[in-house]
Amino acid sequence: MTNPDIVIIGSGIGGATIASGLAGSGASILMLERGEPLPATPHTRDTRAIFVDGHYRPKEMWREAGGAAFNPGNYYYVGGNSKFYGAVLIRYRRQDFSELEHYGGVSPAWPFSYEEFEPWYSRAEQLFRVRGALGEDPTEPFHSIPYAFGPVPDEPPIARARAELKGLGLHPASLPLGVDIDAWLKDGKTGWDAFPNTGTGKVDAQTGPLVTALADRNIRLEIGAHVEYLEASSDATTIAAVHYRQNGRLKKVRPKLVILSAGAVNSAAILLRSPSPNGNGLANRSDQVGRNFMNHNSSAMLAIDPRRRNTSVYQKTLMLNDYYLSDGKGGRPLGNVQLLGKIDGHILRANVKLAPKFALDFMAGHAVDWYLMCEDLPNPESRIMVDGKDIVMQWRRSNMQSLDGLTKVMRENFRACGYPIVLSRPFDKRTPSHQCGTVKMGDDPATSPLDPFCRSFDHKNLFVVDAGFLPNSAAVNPALSIAAQALRVADHIRKTELVA
Repeated sequence: MTNPDIVIIGSGIGGATIASGLAGSGASILMLERGEPLPATPHTRDTRAIFVDGHYRPKEMWREAGGAAFNPGNYYYVGGNSKFYGAVLIRYRRQDFSELEHYGGVSPAWPFSYEEFEPWYSRAEQLFRVRGALGEDPTEPFHSIPYAFGPVPDEPPIARARAELKGLGLHPASLPLGVDIDAWLKDGKTGWDAFPNTGTGKVDAQTGPLVTALADRNIRLEIGAHVEYLEASSDATTIAAVHYRQNGRLKKVRPKLVILSAGAVNSAAILLRSPSPNGNGLANRSDQVGRNFMNHNSSAMLAIDPRRRNTSVYQKTLMLNDYYLSDGKGGRPLGNVQLLGKIDGHILRANVKLAPKFALDFMAGHAVDWYLMCEDLPNPESRIMVDGKDIVMQWRRSNMQSLDGLTKVMRENFRACGYPIVLSRPFDKRTPSHQCGTVKMGDDPATSPLDPFCRSFDHKNLFVVDAGFLPNSAAVNPALSIAAQALRVADHIRKTELVA
């Protein structure tokens, strides 16, 4: 497979899912992954190793624009960031596909409707074996196919929290999850949220679609293959070659089709580093590559009752969308609330350095741990740039009024549920786990690098299929939307590029 038909760069949600969608097509496909398989070691269930020592964090540093270097929360393994994700596989709401007014501005529309996209959501849910329940959440959009599996069960303290929220007239609902809880707990009594997956308990990009893809003998995965840049043809209308470094050697491959799925930050960086006549990178006639970076405005919130111990092991089974489409009083949207995986003293220690361990253990043992997530709106000045080999992040947060409002209303709700202590803390830019928007799709090549099928307007054999294509961030986890679009694009490629 010296010069395959297709090269897919990256084995995360986008790359692995599009590979599975192309399996059986007869095309020769080479997947390039810069990371290695994640090994099964005692560190995989050790909260001190993961959260305090940063055992799995990358060795690289990024820089803030005009500021200090920082170690990002990106992971480079087969399966990409999904090896550590919370396995929340939730659909954008129907309203997220249209323009939506927020306190901080307008969230733009997608170039197609929810109804057009819905069948691909259903296929992605089947591929990732999503467990969930319909009928609990009033914001839930239409599903043409029900979930194949029932929801992961609440543990007793979480069942109590669900009942308490219902008692306030709210609508707590089961999180749609790609988790086989029995298989997960066989390998250790911990949660899965932010824990590395080395077994089969969590359906991530590797254990889900990549397994399907690699069953096709025409699809091959190369690991330790770090793509440095793309080379355009002499007339700049196509991508002629992919240049990557492996085991210290620079290699080159010349495929007919290139699918870039390295993640919203790294895909933009690869395009920006690639040589071009005007010096601003490839696929960038619109000057929008790297721009419109979004990363969700989010906070952790601990609802603490010193009189009641939370004995949950995994915890993450519940969400609340009562404030997703409005603030509950006729105002604009706030966001999504969902449980975090159960924290312990080590996890708190990673963020609160000076507190004594016994105090952190007590706090964690009596808290129900929540994640508040609000939409970050696209802004051309919120962007990813490159300086030589360095990635530079200039994140201009937006719509913070929504996060402030959601924090206030949930603090009031948890106190009304009987939790006298409610603490919150925003997540910072070291955790770009919901990065998106840097190579957005749209109808107009003057304002978007990609068309609605994620094909570059500038290079007819280049597709970019990861969270970079998202025109908005909504206020839910993006993984299922990436997977659904990857299946849609794979179907489009079969029909337009691989026909006999």
